[in-house]
Amino acid sequence: MNTFVNFLVVAVLFALVLLPALIGLARERRIDRELRAAEHERRAEPPETAGAAQPVTATRRQYPRVGARV
Repeated sequence: MNTFVNFLVVAVLFALVLLPALIGLARERRIDRELRAAEHERRAEPPETAGAAQPVTATRRQYPRVGARV
């Protein structure tokens, strides 16, 4: 019985050590699948006209400096 408990302890510790690596591997594979699908969709779309997309510009808001007289 003592040998079986020792085996279970080693198996549980081994699983705890491998769990983060396996979770990371599964996450990386999911991200790779999503990137491949996005690339496939991008290539399947017809090319857009050159003037259709306009760049988005934002204006900066000027904030007074702390302690500056307004």
